[in-house]
Amino acid sequence: MLKIDSLYAGYGATEVLHGISLEVPRGKVVSLIGSNGAGKTTTMRAVSGMIKPKKGAVLLNGVDVTGLDSHRIARRGLAHSPEGRRVFPTLSVIDNLLLGAFPRFTGNREKGDVHGDLERAMELFPRLKERRTQLAGTLSGGEQQMLAMARASMLNPDLILLDEPSMGLAPIIVDEVFRIIARLKERGVTMLLVEQFAGAALAVSDYGYVMENGRISAHGPAEHLLHDPAVKAAYLGGH
Repeated sequence: MLKIDSLYAGYGATEVLHGISLEVPRGKVVSLIGSNGAGKTTTMRAVSGMIKPKKGAVLLNGVDVTGLDSHRIARRGLAHSPEGRRVFPTLSVIDNLLLGAFPRFTGNREKGDVHGDLERAMELFPRLKERRTQLAGTLSGGEQQMLAMARASMLNPDLILLDEPSMGLAPIIVDEVFRIIARLKERGVTMLLVEQFAGAALAVSDYGYVMENGRISAHGPAEHLLHDPAVKAAYLGGH
């Protein structure tokens, strides 16, 4: 599904990623954990085309998409729910969701049943159903996060990148966000998850990677990482 091979990327002359490699198999949830500044969001941006990698390769369904513009990568089936949500504040909830399906209307993705997918998104995110005609900019932070996730799902993607979905949210909303991620997993949605709450991320994941200073320092089945003493001490509040 997604394969990152020896990827180097950064901003200007500053290199952030130093040859990272990871894989996200079809139908699995993979988490990328690490401290602030480790390079997790840079990884997501390099995969989705927001920044151009300097070396290495990004393969999506076996096709090299390294360095392509974001809209071209989206057409190939990758949806990115970015850090900070970035909804369209002056558009309604419904219009934000339909924009997520835009490549399906232009023939760049198989159209399928957009209306049915819209209804399924409303079922998955009931708060959005209640606020379907409301302007996105008037939603709470938690509701905007749900909208960003639902908008990504409207592409009918092969893979969703979820970057810090719990950032800035109240604990009760964080719990709801992770319940939704678990439901997406049950539906067979493939996801790469970057998340500050490492324990919650690993608990919903099949596999995990630990990133330190732009490099992958450890990886393995999520259940194993949850009980790894070094990972627990560094990221899970263990001793």
